[in-house]
Amino acid sequence: MTMATHREETDSLGVVRVPADRYWGAQTGRALENFPIGTERMPLPLIHALGVQKQAAARANVALGDLDSGLGDAIETAAREVADGRLDDHFPLPVWQSGSGTQTNMNANEVIANRANERLGQPLGTRAPVHPNDHVNRAQSSNDTIPTVMHLATLLEMRDRLLPALDHLHAVLRERAAAFGDRVKSGRTHLQDAVPVTLRQEFEGYAAQVAGATARLRRLTDDLLPLAQGGTAVGSGLNCPPGFVERFLEEVRALTGLPVTRTPDHFAANASHDVFVDLSGALGGAAAAFSKIAGDIRFMGSGPRCGIGELALPANEPGSSIMPGKVNPTQVEALLMVCAQVVGNHGAVMHGAAGGQMELNTYKPVIIHNVLTSIRLLGDAARSFADRCVAGLAPVDARLEDLSGRSLMLVTALAPVVGYDRAAEAAHKAAKEDTTLRDAVLSLGLLDAADYDRVVDPAVLARGGLSASGR
Repeated sequence: MTMATHREETDSLGVVRVPADRYWGAQTGRALENFPIGTERMPLPLIHALGVQKQAAARANVALGDLDSGLGDAIETAAREVADGRLDDHFPLPVWQSGSGTQTNMNANEVIANRANERLGQPLGTRAPVHPNDHVNRAQSSNDTIPTVMHLATLLEMRDRLLPALDHLHAVLRERAAAFGDRVKSGRTHLQDAVPVTLRQEFEGYAAQVAGATARLRRLTDDLLPLAQGGTAVGSGLNCPPGFVERFLEEVRALTGLPVTRTPDHFAANASHDVFVDLSGALGGAAAAFSKIAGDIRFMGSGPRCGIGELALPANEPGSSIMPGKVNPTQVEALLMVCAQVVGNHGAVMHGAAGGQMELNTYKPVIIHNVLTSIRLLGDAARSFADRCVAGLAPVDARLEDLSGRSLMLVTALAPVVGYDRAAEAAHKAAKEDTTLRDAVLSLGLLDAADYDRVVDPAVLARGGLSASGR
């Protein structure tokens, strides 16, 4: 006897055929037919957060006496499987759906109800004894559930993925700065020669940029702690019993360790997502910082013989299909592309957050898709860049010494001794004749060799002091 490939389930509009081995039901099946758009599925961190949210709701409903404990236990067990990622294949819906994310909320309700009924010995599609709306979605609406899981998913991804990766990149940059020590190099402003700096100073500056970006992101995560749950459809809390929100929050804290709180205004929580604009902007700020750091390292590693060539970058893979032996700064390039994507994502988040009408913002899926994508990309790229590029950077000492010694901007140390105009004369002479500044100064008779070497000490200049110049 041939096994049936499909079963029939119903929703308020009628019958829908569903693959026999899938836990989703009629509303999910109908959404698959109605939204054949793109390949971007709702992000898994959001799905896993839905599992947490449904667990907490089931516990709260049982505690309040609004849900039979046997049904509640079955719902909680199934929801835990969603939270743990064991049912990922049963969440097929695209980002491009209802702006409230209603289809994804119902996807979760159907999957959890069918899985709970299966555990209770019932065939899939029975909608009994556990009903997706009456039991799994009890005291909830998509309009407060989806904002709640948007916050939860972002908080968890920030805590578990992005912030640890940024801390790791910061630590690797600090380690490299210490390892480079006080190696002097030519500073550069406007991509032109400037007074000396050290590699340590440059890399400590990069580490400070990462630390600043990380601190801003950590501060913004606090703004995600208030949750929308309890506002139901429009923010009024219709069909949400007294005590539900408080018990729900207790359960979320127990399940996640996050110190979540109740939103101060349910109407604003359903209708606006301003916090995601702020967070996405901070993610864009981190991308700007990473672009600067990666770009600097690419410049300093350019060559290796016909560029700046002050740093040797790790040779991770062959760089050319036609030029044997070529090695490219691929980790830098990957990070720069990630940064470009994150900046673009921010534009979509701003547009979506500005698009709410009345009691509901209807850009929720695209907002959270872009925020979670940016978090994932920045976290992964920061860790890869730290491990596969920064950790393997090596100074090219001969090149550092050659370029810093040839820099004409060492003339800055001469100005307090011989005057700005005579110092400029020496710099112009050295540039025109392609000699060192030292040769020009001696040729003009501005200082003798001993005085020049005492006044123009690149190591001292890099520390911000003037060497024996009698300032």
